[in-house]
Amino acid sequence: MTGGELEQLELKDWTSTGGRHPSVSSSDISNAKGLPNGGDRQPLLEGAGSGDDSEHDLEAGPSRPLSSSPARMEANEVSTASTAAQVFFPYMMAGFGTVGAGLLLDSSQHMSVFTEVSELFILVPALLGLKGNLEMTLASRLSTQANLGSMDDRKTALSLCFGNLALAQVQALVVALIAAVVAIVLGGLTEGVWKKEHAFLLIGSSLFTASVASFVLGCVMCVVVYGSHRLKIDPDNVATPIAASLGDIITLALLVMSSGYMFNHMYSKHSWVAPVLSSLFMLTVPIWWTVSGRNRFTSDVLYTGWWPVLVAMAISSGGGFILDKSVSKFEGIAVFAPVICGVGGNLCAIQASRLSTSLHQRFSIGNSDAIPENKAACGTFRGSGPAARTARLLLFLTLPGHFVFLVTIWAVNAGHTTITLKFSVGYFIAAGLQVLLLLMVTNWLVHWLWRRGTDPDNSAIPYLTALGDLVGTGLLALAFLILQKFGDQDADVGD
Repeated sequence: MTGGELEQLELKDWTSTGGRHPSVSSSDISNAKGLPNGGDRQPLLEGAGSGDDSEHDLEAGPSRPLSSSPARMEANEVSTASTAAQVFFPYMMAGFGTVGAGLLLDSSQHMSVFTEVSELFILVPALLGLKGNLEMTLASRLSTQANLGSMDDRKTALSLCFGNLALAQVQALVVALIAAVVAIVLGGLTEGVWKKEHAFLLIGSSLFTASVASFVLGCVMCVVVYGSHRLKIDPDNVATPIAASLGDIITLALLVMSSGYMFNHMYSKHSWVAPVLSSLFMLTVPIWWTVSGRNRFTSDVLYTGWWPVLVAMAISSGGGFILDKSVSKFEGIAVFAPVICGVGGNLCAIQASRLSTSLHQRFSIGNSDAIPENKAACGTFRGSGPAARTARLLLFLTLPGHFVFLVTIWAVNAGHTTITLKFSVGYFIAAGLQVLLLLMVTNWLVHWLWRRGTDPDNSAIPYLTALGDLVGTGLLALAFLILQKFGDQDADVGD
């Protein structure tokens, strides 16, 4: 077997398995992604392998994968069918979570707080996007650490989880404040008036929603990743979809509840609730900052992980602006927006997490040899490599999943629009195009971030889920507009 053939075989092995090679030392693990000085570590493969394998390792060069014996590669080889089995149920669970969020948003759009303070619609994608910015990124980081062996020790696992929970609180509160300010500004510019009561309500409900949702979902992610690792299930396949399944419905429920409460007391003697609550939440930021800054797992990310989160928030706010303007014209869009945005973000997050784990196991961050299997945009789905196989699988799951979710919405008589054949075709085209684009961007973005020395676990998913919100909402609004032109329009269902 030639060195190139063995390298390809080893690549398939390590991108499809969550296992850790027995020759990886503790120093390798301590220098892995997410730990101090992780960006400057040497490739994990140094010193790995022996005998005949070492000869092939020398041929492969500095970017070669960890050496593995043929017997171990055969044992750890994960087929596409096995990956599908691991991905399918979390994916469907996540999808039904977005359906639940869509049904909640569909019913909430007629509440007084949403009709009077329409800027809340701008907040919705930004706050739901925190699931991608924080919880799904947290899940990706923890999954990679689990696959690198950092969760084998319980004390280390607790330190890893606690530091990341504190980091998530800092980022959630800061991003939620900025998102609320953006919603206030955009709403004021379009309506020509600013009301301080509305501003306090937006800030207070945004901070409350982000903080509580981040803590609850962060705890769930720690349990899921640790439990998956113990059960020998690759957490890359299950953690991010589970974060998504719970994230949308929990976040939206908290936003509806908190904004409704503050709205009911906005002009009463309890009008102080929103500003006081906002102040208390912001006073906790220095505490969480200190805790995460002193944790060796999160100290670097605390200072370097802001740009992706803030850019993603801005992109998601663009999707929120489209939703805000579309809801007033197409009432039926509210129930479908969380579904199409959530499903696309979930699928690309799975691919991004798997690609990132693969790169961590084969290269050092910044290695210029980390290139996609096929550089062409459409090459994301071509070839027999693990990345292409997974991309095809995820794309294949898109339409069947959306069909089930569409039938569910129809069965509960929701959506303010009749699900006709024309509507279904338009919806499926929008959903398919969104996932197709996102998977191509994922393949390029993860490798590009790696080559420039940025850990994709900390950066890729926020960009991708935010882009999913913007593209998904835009394509959905375009589909509704085209359907209106063809005479397929009604708002009778669900009234």
